[in-house]
Amino acid sequence: MTFQKTHEMPTAAEALPGRATPLHTDEVHHVSGRPLKGPHPEGFETAILGMGCFWGVERIFWQLPGVWVTSVGYSGGITPNPTYEETCTGRTGHAEVVQVVFNPKEISYGDLLKAFWENHDPTQGMRQGNDVGTTYRSAIYWLNDAQRAEAEASRDAYQAALSRAGRGTITTEIAPAGPYYFAEDYHQGYLAKNPAGYCGIGGTGVVCPIGVGVEA
Repeated sequence: MTFQKTHEMPTAAEALPGRATPLHTDEVHHVSGRPLKGPHPEGFETAILGMGCFWGVERIFWQLPGVWVTSVGYSGGITPNPTYEETCTGRTGHAEVVQVVFNPKEISYGDLLKAFWENHDPTQGMRQGNDVGTTYRSAIYWLNDAQRAEAEASRDAYQAALSRAGRGTITTEIAPAGPYYFAEDYHQGYLAKNPAGYCGIGGTGVVCPIGVGVEA
């Protein structure tokens, strides 16, 4: 099952059919013990972010104060309930993403965006480092108009900082959130379960100006 257009999104006709039944996954977070699928405390909010291989990305966010629970999954694509193997073919259209449930009284969406921009290279298109393909693209999937406005403003602010540093153009997909499919159980909390596991995440070294006098 090979899909040669690793840098191109599949059409609906090219996409794999998937399945109606969700994949088996963990019910609680491996580190915090909190429920991955809820219920979550009243007033908490959710962010969905893609930065490349989701193993390392999830660890970045579960370590942030104010984050209630994280999970890894697939979003932004076509195939329902895809498996990891299917997403790797490039024929589901999904990106590897992390779902972050957070307490906005302790950490803001802007704080999450700052961590997002600074902990990967958002200029690489359909790849992140040595991980190549549509599944590793940089992405922000917003859940409401406020998140959309903040994401777009933060992109513009970070692009200005990157340009001053002589870096390239941001390729991050900013789009409305569609279905979020939880990844298989062995992916959840992967780097806590496998401390020596692979983590291909690395930033540009350019500071995102959110929180240092620039409004997101």
